[in-house]
Amino acid sequence: MAGKETPKGGQALVELSNAMVALHREYFGRGPGAAKSFVSDDMVVCVLSDIYTAVERTLIGAGQAEHVRRTRGLHQKALEDEYKASVEKIMGRPVEAFLSVVHVDPDVSVEIFMLG
Repeated sequence: MAGKETPKGGQALVELSNAMVALHREYFGRGPGAAKSFVSDDMVVCVLSDIYTAVERTLIGAGQAEHVRRTRGLHQKALEDEYKASVEKIMGRPVEAFLSVVHVDPDVSVEIFMLG
């Protein structure tokens, strides 16, 4: 299975978390409070916490959480290639699928990448 070896620990996971934080900061105007990445076989998962901007928190407080979720989903879809490219560079493997989900309380986002 040469060519399909996935880096499992340490430095690759730190790089993944840092890359997700950097993308989040660049496109949302602020980085998440924390990030932690995991790798299992062909799946990479990054969990980001304290993700919402002040505007998003205001909307959530006004009962517009679904609007925030939809907007974030559209935003992630528009940036899918950039997120995938970051993971591909770090992991040395193509990303076949990218899924992103946000949750309101607790304030978290989960980014999932399925490697080829």
